[in-house]
Amino acid sequence: MEIKKKTWPEYFQEVLKGKKKFEIRLADFDIKEGDVLILEEYDPKTKKYTGRTIKKKVGFVTKFDIAKAYPLEDIKRFGLWNIGIE
Repeated sequence: MEIKKKTWPEYFQEVLKGKKKFEIRLADFDIKEGDVLILEEYDPKTKKYTGRTIKKKVGFVTKFDIAKAYPLEDIKRFGLWNIGIE
């Protein structure tokens, strides 16, 4: 299955360069390993798509409840790291 999602220019560019190898998304859609994620570059300043797209095969998916991992007060105080590993 192909799934389209918009992504901001700075993140699109990092995926394009091969540096960004992860996506954190709200789990409001179905996705599984083997699906194709189509990232469509979207400029939030102009509120328009740029026309650039990248297709990436999904190799790993996990869903988690962040509220079970950390108290909401700590998340608000410290924020979260999104760590890519190689």
